[in-house]
Amino acid sequence: MQLPHAVAIVSGAARGIGAAEARALVHAGACVVLGDILDDQGEHLARELNAERGQVCARYVHLDVTRLANWTDAVATAYDAFGRLTTLVNNAGISGRRGLEDTSEEEWHRVIDTDLTSTWLGMKACIPAIRRAGGGAIVNTSSVYGLVASGAATAYHAAKGGILMVSKAAAVEYAREGIRVNCIHPGLIDTPMTATLPATWHDTILRQTPMGRAARPEEVANAVVFLVSDDASFITGTSLVIDGGWTAT
Repeated sequence: MQLPHAVAIVSGAARGIGAAEARALVHAGACVVLGDILDDQGEHLARELNAERGQVCARYVHLDVTRLANWTDAVATAYDAFGRLTTLVNNAGISGRRGLEDTSEEEWHRVIDTDLTSTWLGMKACIPAIRRAGGGAIVNTSSVYGLVASGAATAYHAAKGGILMVSKAAAVEYAREGIRVNCIHPGLIDTPMTATLPATWHDTILRQTPMGRAARPEEVANAVVFLVSDDASFITGTSLVIDGGWTAT
């Protein structure tokens, strides 16, 4: 158990990558606050994790990641349930597939707010608590689309590229306080959100992925556990690409 003293908040934790991250953190010994807007699924996962561990190691909180007040409530839940906060996994996000001219102002703000602004809000709310705990680790979720362009998905590229740079900025700002900040860039992952995307897009990415398959959510989650653990104690301000070689081609 690499994380016996960790207490984490995971956003977008009710399903997909977030749920896998919550499971992996709990299996590594951490206690976890699960944040999402899918209340029934989030509550169910919390009960399941507590039953598996035989003790209260997970709490669910309704978390609209675009609202600072919801983040403040999540931090308070971590303190009430587990007495501290050491770890943040900013996972929640949405996709946006339209090109520059076809993206409406409403869609632009929705994607930027949900993906990028939420990352900043999560760190803004959690860093003071992590500081009080004596330091800790943050992992922000970008995408391979935060590194390369596709010719569409303008707002999504902007948000995910912004997550990369806000992570680097925070890593430099808080390094001397013992707070590490890193960023992951998943490629094609087998999740419910990916299943809603056009089959032509999915098939094209799959053909271009040297490993010839999508990743399992657990493969992303294991990378996150590493980044927040003491095994990564000298790693901050970096990007970990989890894409089966897609960006290497």
